Amino acid sequence: MNRAWWKEGIAYQIYVRSFKDTNADGIGDLKGIIEKLDYLKYLGVNIIYLNPINKSPNDDNGYDISDYYDIMDEFGTIDDFKLLIEEMHKRDMKLIMDLVINHTSDEHPWFVESRKSKDNPYRDYYIWHPGKDGNPPNNWGSFFGGSAWEYDEQTGEYYLHLFSKKMPDLNWRNENVRNEIIKMIQFWIDMGVDGFRFDAINHLEKDFNFPDAEVKEGQIYGDFIKYVQNLPKVHDYIKEIRRRAFNTGHHVLIGETGGISYHNAYLYTGVDREELDMTFHFDMHSVGKGEKDWERRKIDLVKEIKEKMSGWQMRDEKEGWCPIFFSNHDSTRTVSRLGNDEKYHRESAKMLATLQLTQKGTPFIYYGDEIGMTNAWDFELEDYRDVAVFNKYRDFVESGLVSHENYIKGLHLTSRDNARTPMQWDDSKNAGFSEATPWIRVNSNYKDINVKAQMQDENSILNYYRRLIELRKNNLTLVYGDFIEINREHEEIYSYIRKGEDDAFLVIVNFFDGTPTFNLPEDVKIKEAELVLSNYKCDDKNVDGITLKPYEARIYKCKL
Repeated sequence: MNRAWWKEGIAYQIYVRSFKDTNADGIGDLKGIIEKLDYLKYLGVNIIYLNPINKSPNDDNGYDISDYYDIMDEFGTIDDFKLLIEEMHKRDMKLIMDLVINHTSDEHPWFVESRKSKDNPYRDYYIWHPGKDGNPPNNWGSFFGGSAWEYDEQTGEYYLHLFSKKMPDLNWRNENVRNEIIKMIQFWIDMGVDGFRFDAINHLEKDFNFPDAEVKEGQIYGDFIKYVQNLPKVHDYIKEIRRRAFNTGHHVLIGETGGISYHNAYLYTGVDREELDMTFHFDMHSVGKGEKDWERRKIDLVKEIKEKMSGWQMRDEKEGWCPIFFSNHDSTRTVSRLGNDEKYHRESAKMLATLQLTQKGTPFIYYGDEIGMTNAWDFELEDYRDVAVFNKYRDFVESGLVSHENYIKGLHLTSRDNARTPMQWDDSKNAGFSEATPWIRVNSNYKDINVKAQMQDENSILNYYRRLIELRKNNLTLVYGDFIEINREHEEIYSYIRKGEDDAFLVIVNFFDGTPTFNLPEDVKIKEAELVLSNYKCDDKNVDGITLKPYEARIYKCKL
């Protein structure tokens, strides 16, 4: 096996704005992360991945960068960043930085120059196009609602923005753009950054014929995905970045690649491709989602969970490594989406943690998942902060397509802001996140769900995570071992074996609230089984004919 620090580490994603505020402005900051490094060390984390920290006017919470070489004012200074890296490296922790290179803010100096005139040297840094019959160049919609084109009066042309209108897309066909980005990446490498996650990297190339797209039922704009995502030339750009900026072998390169699954991820991560080390996909985001945003249905364990999770597990090693994650800043809370945060909050959160930390790949724990933070079920429209919430409200509610009530129900189930509420540190005011009013409301359940209470409870979700992480760190079989799925067609139980050279682990989880019986297949022979971890008190030494409790998870160390 080809060992690497980023394969064996435990990663933790921090949405900086919501983690810990130290200067009483209601916004998390770099000093807040420094303050909590010992907590993360206590948890067992040794890789920290930060959402964007570059200077930004925050139309989309940092994904609209106005200066690639500076730190967002709310988060601190370059000196704070240097101190963060120094303190992390002292603790044998690695830092992964989020870089947004598909687009910039419209306040970035490049775009300020670009919009001045058609012959400005920076004009071609972005994608400009004349209108068509007094309308945008085509019918493409934006991911954040509205048209993907914005008219600019100064030059009488439109610029392309796949996301917010304040986030114009860069033109990667321009060699100067590529040179500028690679120069910027080197700046952060020299600063001591250990790895990078590249946002929306599979959108770097577009179809410059700009054809109209099909308008699907219930939609207002054309479905433009196939014209802007995973186009062949994207790979040329990534290979160039890798070749020119990453040649020491130390750094990890991760790409966010919507539209990619385990079937074709090798296009980006194949060992012989020399592109990315891992890709963040969207396989788990729509699990359990009904036909409408405000509808929910029971999860199909076989078709939705096993097919996807096991699919990533059973890829050939030459197809590349993968991250193991359930949630991030673009999703909702893990236990609310995949578990049961009402009747079996603790049990289902631990069950999901068991799956995440016993499979092959690099686990990325999203901040707050280690204490079972939930969706913000009582938020009203005014409590949300995501720009997409309000753009789509205009598109769907104000146009009469969706009722206000159903739209709010949909936000409770699907809004990204569910995963962006302040970290719940204790039961004091604002959950110990800030002395000031937070930038987004704290989840109402913080008095019951918080770090302080769970550190003091031996059976808490937090302490279960700690034990799981310790088990994984002490057993390379759980990192590199073969993945052998058993009882694939069982509709309630997910079970598999992680097989190493000298040992093996049998993992059994009941994904729902029933009480199914686990039976070993006749062709699987387990010897010397020892129960090493369970989310229920259990002294049952059998590994066959087990009646499982709701959301029960068991890990046995054994020999085959």
